[in-house]
Amino acid sequence: MSIKSKIRNVPNYPKPGIMFRDITTLLKDADGFRELVDALVERYRDAGITKVIGIESRGFIIGAPLAYALGIGFVPMRKKGKLPAATIGQDYTLEYGVDRIELHVDAIAAGEKVLLLDDLIATGGTAEAGCMLIEKMGGQIVECAFAIDLPFLGGRAKLEKMGHKVYAMCTFEGED
Repeated sequence: MSIKSKIRNVPNYPKPGIMFRDITTLLKDADGFRELVDALVERYRDAGITKVIGIESRGFIIGAPLAYALGIGFVPMRKKGKLPAATIGQDYTLEYGVDRIELHVDAIAAGEKVLLLDDLIATGGTAEAGCMLIEKMGGQIVECAFAIDLPFLGGRAKLEKMGHKVYAMCTFEGED
């Protein structure tokens, strides 16, 4: 079975000219979702990671069952103001402004080996900010993992230029 074949393409969303890669069709397919999580479990079983950090919100959906299967902790990385206790944050630039992602100040310990996870890597702004935040807290990023890579948008290259390993389950080479 191909993970890629379970991903729906939605033309002109969220704006004209964009081909949105929708993982909800993969997630609702029991075999596809199981294949996605099982493949990640196999990849990271012996990687020595102690936490999976999932980026809001689809990173939560994939990251929580992965952490459970690995027998390690799961940490939600959220948008500004969504976490209830003391946080540390990192700003990043959007097409029309600035946004911020946050972690609880006690989410990871210095030296802890973590996996940063999200559904998709496109321009890489959120993942880049996530890496910066984890490093600010003293965490060691073993790898950045994604279900989908859109390499033509430069996110993978951005993370690799920062010195991070990047893994994606499937790749879409263009807007088609």
